[in-house]
Amino acid sequence: MSLRNLLGVSLDEVKPDKVQVARLLAAAKRNLADAVLEGLSAENRFDAAYKAILQLAIAALHANGYRTLTSKAGHHQTALQTLPLTVGLAQSKVIVLDALRKQRNLADYGGELITDAAAAECLASARELQEHVTAWLGSKHPDLC
Repeated sequence: MSLRNLLGVSLDEVKPDKVQVARLLAAAKRNLADAVLEGLSAENRFDAAYKAILQLAIAALHANGYRTLTSKAGHHQTALQTLPLTVGLAQSKVIVLDALRKQRNLADYGGELITDAAAAECLASARELQEHVTAWLGSKHPDLC
């Protein structure tokens, strides 16, 4: 699979833009800060960390000249599953991120409870992805940093 193969199916082309990448990275940073706020439920901490993961994945796509077609179902899944192609993330990490996506769907659409352990796992994964995406941008696209 290549990103080009997904054009029109689940991705659209965009011109990489430093301002847009910076906005997404800043939003992810704010959500990571929210994910550790005392007094928030595990569900809200999880949601903030998951949102950071998604924003980082979208920033990675954008830096490569793509965006998900949000009008199509599965745009979260597409953003996460393209991370090996966008930033060279190991497939084993994507499996974890996809499991977090599925857990988020169960909570949002089925009322499943989010445990403190799940919120901590999501936060750790978000922080790890933030480090990976930031390092990748610095080495592959310093013009977008």
